[in-house]
Amino acid sequence: MPEPKLNYVLCPDAAGGHRMAYWQLGDDAAPHVVVCVHGLSRQGRDFDVLAAALCAAAPGAIRVVCPDVAGRGQSDWLKDAALYQIPQYAADMLALLAQLNAQAPVQTLDWVGTSMGGLIGIVVAGQPNLPLPVPLRRIVLNDVGPAIKWQALERIGSYLGQTGRFDNLQQAADAMWAISTSFGPHTAEEWLALSSAMVKPLNGGGVTLHYDPAIAVPFRTVSEASAKEGEAMLWQLYDGIQAQALLTRGAQSDLLAPDTARAMTERGPKARLVEFDGVGHAPTFVPKNQVDTVTAFLLA
Repeated sequence: MPEPKLNYVLCPDAAGGHRMAYWQLGDDAAPHVVVCVHGLSRQGRDFDVLAAALCAAAPGAIRVVCPDVAGRGQSDWLKDAALYQIPQYAADMLALLAQLNAQAPVQTLDWVGTSMGGLIGIVVAGQPNLPLPVPLRRIVLNDVGPAIKWQALERIGSYLGQTGRFDNLQQAADAMWAISTSFGPHTAEEWLALSSAMVKPLNGGGVTLHYDPAIAVPFRTVSEASAKEGEAMLWQLYDGIQAQALLTRGAQSDLLAPDTARAMTERGPKARLVEFDGVGHAPTFVPKNQVDTVTAFLLA
């Protein structure tokens, strides 16, 4: 499988700015750009399999760009933990898109967002006056919508920020699998590949999870009432999306309720819904049936 290239973009913030890393595969000058944005505690290498599949199947030149959202992977940790929220992440994506467009003009722009990455996508796609190189053409929302089940947020909050120490990658991969079985069946090799970019070495030996534990700080301030308030705003943004939308859902998801998914097919962009059996939150876009679903939508 081809290795993506690591790049950086400078992003402004209220504490003086930071660098966001992003992984790029395909033709650096391609006019068709697909941005893939990961979930809350994940990082951009989650999309290696999908990115390679898109590059292999695209009828023309394509650029697949997978950022490490601030505080994750190879990106800077933010000086102010309160900035670890969707508005800052969305602003960072605008900086990324501006840099990509300056390097080579973007003519077709698509988005793939898993969980948090999907929420960022709703914010970017649902505001018509944002300075995008071109309007979003297609958006894939992976197991996320404007309404998120509170029990799932509580589950994620129970482990978020506990980056731990592990003797080696395999031990870390086993620990991550213990809290990630809802990702659905994966071979040992697939899970190890997904886990390899999730850790970084520690001084003195061993490894720890890649992200800044402080990403949990603003997450822990969310209450059931404030989540409901945010839900109304997200529905308004969702209704403003002009791009064609595909909604992928783990059939056993504890985060995206069936009634929310159904509503997303009936309002706003009227997303096409595809559910994956044997999967909860969230599909990884590693199994072939998942990859084929997304590539067919984005390359049609």
